[in-house]
Order: sequence, then structure tokens, then C-alpha cells
Amino acid sequence: MSYLFTSESVSEGHPDKIADQISDAILDAYLSIDPDSKVACETLVTTDMVIISGEITSKASLNLIAIARDVIKEVGYIKNEYLFSADTCKIKTFIDEQSPDINQGVVSNKGLYKEEGAGDQGIMFGYATNETKDFMPVSLNLSHIILEELARIRKEGHKMVYLRPDSKSQVTIEYSEKNKPLKIDSIVISTQHDDFDEEEVMLKKIKEDIQNILIPCVKEKLSTETRDLFKKDTKFHINPTGKFVIGGPHGDTGLTGRKIIVDTYGGAAPHGGGAFSGKDPTKVDRSAAYAARYIAKNVVASKISDKCLIQLAYAIGVSKPLSIYVDLFDNDLDKNKFVIEKINENFDLSPRGIREMLNLNRPIYEKTAAYGHFGRVSEDDGSFSWEKTDKTNIFSK
Repeated sequence: MSYLFTSESVSEGHPDKIADQISDAILDAYLSIDPDSKVACETLVTTDMVIISGEITSKASLNLIAIARDVIKEVGYIKNEYLFSADTCKIKTFIDEQSPDINQGVVSNKGLYKEEGAGDQGIMFGYATNETKDFMPVSLNLSHIILEELARIRKEGHKMVYLRPDSKSQVTIEYSEKNKPLKIDSIVISTQHDDFDEEEVMLKKIKEDIQNILIPCVKEKLSTETRDLFKKDTKFHINPTGKFVIGGPHGDTGLTGRKIIVDTYGGAAPHGGGAFSGKDPTKVDRSAAYAARYIAKNVVASKISDKCLIQLAYAIGVSKPLSIYVDLFDNDLDKNKFVIEKINENFDLSPRGIREMLNLNRPIYEKTAAYGHFGRVSEDDGSFSWEKTDKTNIFSK
């Protein structure tokens, strides 16, 4: 019997994503000067206001307000009518140093175990599936691409000139009883826009432009297999309330770390609960989640399984993970055991080991803060190093 599964995404102009991008831009700025900076930066955005808080210990001294304004400007909040503008919004900062009680657990030769342990307890998950060439769920992959293309069109400024920065998407996929994608059942797109005409006229224009401008651009970005999932009976719900003029931080308050399912696997895999943005790589909430994705992706890329889920668990101040769990979704216990053995033999999953393996002490994080931390392309500057498939030989039987 077939079934439906849905994932969503939000754009770089969504309030929570503005907060994530500011937090990660601040992290990058510290790491670019002092790679050993300890950063836990949280941001709140609301009508005409940004509040930046957290715990930061670094040799660098930075103008956080200028960094935040640059992010807001790049996203596109540059008009006073948005009631949240890069040049005019108020920005307040409340920054303390990292707690010495935590610091002694993450620095060598300090703390109970005298080793670089995890900065907190927690569980982290990594997941991969061969549904797409990016080894991501097709519903999430498509949700991200829709909004990336919508943002590109908005920033180019030649078409759909009424677009404002805030937008959301949601894609529902029909799967076969063998868990293979059959078709796109429905697509939801909600995009903020100028108040350029009567409500019915605006909605008609936006619906036409989504179908005639946006969707063709989206299809050009897709593989043939994913493109073929569009069917004549695929349902579209575009700005379903009828009007979306009030948006961004004026419409909803945004906070760092509130879009963790958008950031990860669109609900197709569990989440340990810890957010990523604003955290330096000594925080296993972030680095261990990247390591788990790296392993899971290489497992699936080796073709030993169609899907892979990895769970890692840590205790504060302790270097090695307390447990490693693997699910290959095929009830083959011997194969599971084989994968766990190969992980233990070939991957140093201590916080330091992960940072060195993936080269994480670099300013590579702001670009992760919108359109997902996973399913991206590894870049020459070290960004998305956890997306490489250079360990597949380890898992090939």
C-alpha cells in the first residue's frame, strides 16, 4: 500500500533563519581570527530589533552589530516598509565568556579526564538515503530547491519584482509499499510579497508566476528521476491564506535553532534535539551530527544499503562517544555489526578527532544556516566537508 510523506523548508528571509545566519556569521568572524574561539551565540529578531546573546571566549574583538547588519542586508531586508531593515533596526548585544566549568571539560590537560571532551551531553543523528544524488530525502531536497530558486529570482530583480524575503515551502511525496518515490502529491509555497493590488489580483498573479517562472527554474535543477515525479495531478497550494504582505521579523519573532528539522533531514530521521547554528565545532551538537552524516552518507554511497541511520551519544567532559548505533533498515544484523566494526576501526569520533577529520575549525558556517546543513556540495574552502564520499571503500564488502 502506498503512503505519503512530507517535508518543509523555509527561506533565508524567514525570521528563524535570519537569526541562524547572524549567529553563524558571528561564529565565522571569530574563527577567521582565532580558530580556537569558543562560541555559543544566540540571536532573537523581531520588529525593528535584534538581540544577540551568548557565551564567547576568544582572542578576537569584533563589532557584532556591524556583522548582524551585513547579514540582514544580504538577505534583503533593506526597505523601511518591511519594519525590519538592515540600516535602521536596533541591535543590542549581551555576551559573556564561556563558563570555566564547561571550558575545563573541552580543553586538554584540564578537567577530570585531562582530555578534550564533549562540551555537553547529548545524542546526535546522521542519515542518508539513495533517493536523490545528494543522498537526501526527495521531499526535503525539493523543498530547499524551490526556495533557493525563489530567492535567486528575488535578488536578481528582473521577474516577480513584488517578492519579499520571507517564504516557506512544503512537499508531499507518494511512496510505493517498497519505499520508492512514485510522484509529488502536493506542493505548498507561501511567499511574502508587496501590497501591489487588490488581494484577488495579487494572488492570481503570484500563482501564475509560480507556475510559469519558478517551477520551470526548479525543474532545471533536478535530476531526470526527480523531475519525472511531477505529474499532471500534482496539487499546488500557493499562498493559501490569500495574502502574505506582513512577514519577516515584523510578522513573527525569530530565534536561533528553531528550524532543526529543516536543517537536517526533513523529518525522515530522528533528531537529538540540539541545534547547530552559533556553535563552534567543540560543541558535539554540531560537529558530531556532521560526523554522523559523513559516515551515513559514505555507507549508502558504498551501496551496502539504500538507507543508513547513525546515532552517536556523548557525555560532557568525556572524549569518546558512549555509544554508536547503526540502522541499515534491512534487518541484517551481521551487516549492521560489520558497519559498526568499520566505524570503530576507521573513525576517531572524539571531539578533536571529528574537528581534525572534517577540518572544522574554519569560518565555514554561515552558508550552512539556510537551505540545510546536509545534501550540499563540499567546497574548496572546506565548507560541507562532511558531504564528501571519500570513505566508501571502508564499507565495501
